[in-house]
Amino acid sequence: MRKFNIRKVLDGLTAGSSSASQQPPPPQHASGTREPEIQETLQSEHFQLCKTVRHGFPYQPSALAFDPVQKILAVGTQTGALRLFGRPGVECYCQHDSGAAVIQLQFLINEGALVSALADDTLHLWNLRQKRPAILHSLKFCRERVTFCHLPFQSKWLYVGTERGNIHIVNVESFTLSGYVIMWNKAIELSSKSHPGPVVHISDNPMDEGKLLIGFESGTVVLWDLKSKKADYRYTYDEAIHSVAWHHEGKQFICSHSDGTLTIWNVRSPAKPIQTITPHGKQLKDGKKPEPCKPILKVEFKTTRSGEPFIILSGGLSYDTVGRRPCLTVMHGKSTAVLEMDYSIVDFLTLCETPYPNDFQEPYAVVVLLEKDLVLIDLAQNGYPIFENPYPLSIHESPVTCCEYFADCPVDLIPALYSVGARQKRQGYSKKEWPINGGNWGLGAQSYPEIIITGHADGSIKFWDASAITLQVLYKLKTSKVFEKSRNKDDRPNTDIVDEDPYAIQIISWCPESRMLCIAGVSAHVIIYRFSKQEVITEVIPMLEVRLLYEINDMESPEVEQAPPLPTPVGGANPQPIPPQSHPSTSSSSSDGLRDNVPCLKVKSSPLKQSPGYQTELVIQLVWVGGEPPQQITSLAVNSSYGLAVFGNCNGIALVDYLQKAVLLNLGTIELYGSNDPYRREPRSPRKSRQPSGAGLCDISEGTVVPEDRCKSPTSAKMSRKLSLPTDLKPDLDIKDNSFSRSRSSSVTSIDKESREAISALHFCETFTRKADSSPSPCLWVGTTLGTVLVIALNLPPGGEQRLLQPVIVSPSGTILRLKGAILRMAFLDTTGCLVPPAYESWREHNVPEEKDEKEKLKKRRPVSVSPSSSQEISENQYAVICSEKQAKVISLPTQNCAYKQNITETSFVLRGDIVALSNSICLACFCANGHIMTFSLPSLRPLLDVYYLPLTNMRIARTFCFTNNGQALYLVSPTEIQRLTYSQETCENLQEMLGELFTPVETPEAPNRGFFKGLFGGGAQSLDREELFGESSSGKASRSLAQHIPGPGGIEGVKGAASGVVGELARARLALDERGQKLGDLEERTAAMLSSADAFSKHAHEMMLKYKDKKWYQF
Repeated sequence: MRKFNIRKVLDGLTAGSSSASQQPPPPQHASGTREPEIQETLQSEHFQLCKTVRHGFPYQPSALAFDPVQKILAVGTQTGALRLFGRPGVECYCQHDSGAAVIQLQFLINEGALVSALADDTLHLWNLRQKRPAILHSLKFCRERVTFCHLPFQSKWLYVGTERGNIHIVNVESFTLSGYVIMWNKAIELSSKSHPGPVVHISDNPMDEGKLLIGFESGTVVLWDLKSKKADYRYTYDEAIHSVAWHHEGKQFICSHSDGTLTIWNVRSPAKPIQTITPHGKQLKDGKKPEPCKPILKVEFKTTRSGEPFIILSGGLSYDTVGRRPCLTVMHGKSTAVLEMDYSIVDFLTLCETPYPNDFQEPYAVVVLLEKDLVLIDLAQNGYPIFENPYPLSIHESPVTCCEYFADCPVDLIPALYSVGARQKRQGYSKKEWPINGGNWGLGAQSYPEIIITGHADGSIKFWDASAITLQVLYKLKTSKVFEKSRNKDDRPNTDIVDEDPYAIQIISWCPESRMLCIAGVSAHVIIYRFSKQEVITEVIPMLEVRLLYEINDMESPEVEQAPPLPTPVGGANPQPIPPQSHPSTSSSSSDGLRDNVPCLKVKSSPLKQSPGYQTELVIQLVWVGGEPPQQITSLAVNSSYGLAVFGNCNGIALVDYLQKAVLLNLGTIELYGSNDPYRREPRSPRKSRQPSGAGLCDISEGTVVPEDRCKSPTSAKMSRKLSLPTDLKPDLDIKDNSFSRSRSSSVTSIDKESREAISALHFCETFTRKADSSPSPCLWVGTTLGTVLVIALNLPPGGEQRLLQPVIVSPSGTILRLKGAILRMAFLDTTGCLVPPAYESWREHNVPEEKDEKEKLKKRRPVSVSPSSSQEISENQYAVICSEKQAKVISLPTQNCAYKQNITETSFVLRGDIVALSNSICLACFCANGHIMTFSLPSLRPLLDVYYLPLTNMRIARTFCFTNNGQALYLVSPTEIQRLTYSQETCENLQEMLGELFTPVETPEAPNRGFFKGLFGGGAQSLDREELFGESSSGKASRSLAQHIPGPGGIEGVKGAASGVVGELARARLALDERGQKLGDLEERTAAMLSSADAFSKHAHEMMLKYKDKKWYQF
């Protein structure tokens, strides 16, 4: 084995969790064996960990902003995240370090900057002129709580309202406070006897920048003259104010109140509103006031040149509309449209043609930020249709319960999935283009296809195109279509084993080459799908029912070395007749009235129309046995070349021939061992209780850690609030500090452990099953939660017609290997160290006309074995790579000697392990529960990367984390978002180029023309020299104790290498040069534009001079 330098491994790694910071010992070489030398090309410098992109809907949104010139949308969240959206494919995620909720966002319009106000009373200025936005300045208010901010268009002075009712002014260039302060008592003076409450609104008069409108929560509104530093008018109303909006002429404004009313005020008539409207109130007779309604949380007042103004509001429904969904109301002239939303409204903004507040607004759309969705309404079309949302925001349409990631797929897959998915699109959207179209796409350096598959709580499966760091939904499959649905709760069969989401997806097994798909659901059901471009009607849905029971009685076990005779396609010690494929199933009750032979779900008996895409090939259900519900499935595999699917749970294993629709093997886990069982088993009394586990895969609440059932592999453990465990099985979970650690006894004497040994990993392959084998043959490798690996030999009939007529013979081979911890993943290498993928049959259309089909069948039925081992000489060998929760081993085959071994972790356990391709080589990638991501070379298992990345704070991460080829990985970071990351140095280096640009140089539209008479007699927009008013020379310095200025990391963001490291310095220098180049480029463009405009001006001036040269003064 080649030596390696341990210093390289440690170089540049972040010191993380103390529990796993110790370097594992070098891999052990089995004594007395000499393995052939395999040249390994991967080194530690090929690896670097960094986040790439985040997809999905921003979790728990709290704020919204839009730049009308740059056409960029910003969303802030309750966890301090910031998401920026431009044209489809241009997205960006940033995070405030404090994690405090974002209460308000304000763009510096067309400046490439954004101000965020947080619940911890800090203001931050973000630079959006770089691909990864960064904070330039921060300001922390020490004595007052920030409640509202307002930044006038083309102004550098930001007004900040506070809970005490005061208004401070911040210079956004230097992020320092002005000495100019508007105190609440000065603003209201004697108009109110009590404190007016926090500032809920600030805006300047569209026609006079010197007048500031201040709204206080109690219902008082003040028009403040900035120059004279006193109030011009005060408007009082006896209901609390939620929002205020100006008419663009600056003569009227509208307020929304807590009793569901809108009041419209004339600026010069403060005594009472000129109009009071209750949009949703019932008008009572006798002139009485309408009944009070719910608060109107926000109102916008937008004008158009050609017609009536728009008044748009959220909330305000009457109290008697119980169960009514949240609404957005659009009032336009005499028409009022009430648009129902699926979720509660967080905020909304009206998109207008002009950024100038003193011009006709010409609104064209409303963007509505909901609790779990983003909706854009077209105001220009009748009926206000919504725009089709091009962003991947529907990941959480039903909660995600599992996901898989496939990089470097066959190139024809994405077009095939897109073509069948295009037919599923809804109709009735607006015909216009999506109006949020700012920014530019990055240069996609990655050219290989990537697909993400998400499984959901409602039984749906979504296929996503994830190529080149974008995400787009391709196709949606509803697996629940094959089952009868109960119309109401009383109608439900009493065989359900979960209280809700009976179709939730637990495991997905997919073969990209053959396009075969196999899923396991929470109701102990497995469905096998075949891809077809043709629509078919299935008269009878093929189904099998399997009794997979766990018994330790004095049963006969077959001798392991001797294959049991299998004349019928049924194997195992408890022969089981194939259940009839008629409907309904053979449900019965045993003599004592217990449920027996009943599946949890009922398959449809009527013909099923199957659209192009994935079509049901076979439904397999585990049944109740003697009053005991079937246990949930913990592992699953499908192989298109062999025509087989296999699944297991904590009772045993079942192998199914999906071509012949037959059960080939149905064995309890213990029966797999035969006479070689190393464990002392205790007979178990059957449980009579209903199984609660797994109820609601999506029940996991944020930030809590849920204990997992020991009988399940932690990667596929499905959690529930209702799950209860014996105390000796409960893991050590420390919720207080968000750590997730578990102590596990390595001994195998625990009765509970032994009696619940589950199947945790399954792998079809063509390899050596016994030591004496001279050539590889098809087989199935089985891993269990006790760390045992068993091998089942498969004897397949010849292809073509014979495959459908002759039985597949299966026999446990007696091969037993053992590791510490549950087996997670298995793979095979050839003699050169290359990965041997399982054999597959290339996809072909099955639903073709009969005569064509007959000719094709003989040609194409032969399985494509991609294993180079089939042509190997007898002397050549293979390597089996086996990864468990604690260690990894490389076994030499057929000798079954341990060639290499690596203890991955002592104090924690591996949640996910994958054997992946990277840089024309392969490695083992692991994610541990203590937050470490590690990679190991193959076959020698040298440590290449060990980085503390993410503490496991909830089971959602454990359930969804997965690695794939080319250094890609992902997990569900929140219930609505997927976080992608890379562990490849090359991808990290290219990431800057691949990311889209948010800021693009755009000319600011021209200001509205004031007109001749307005210019002559006044009445146009009045400007204000804010610098003179708020600058230090006139207003003095602000109190130092009021707010603290914190310089941000600025443009040198994301470079977190060692402070003195050369790599860190180079990265900083490179980034600084990039930024400087970007700025110089912008400067060059601006200079060129100025030169051309100066040139045009000089030509124009010369022409004017020639025209008027010889004229007298009275001729003008």
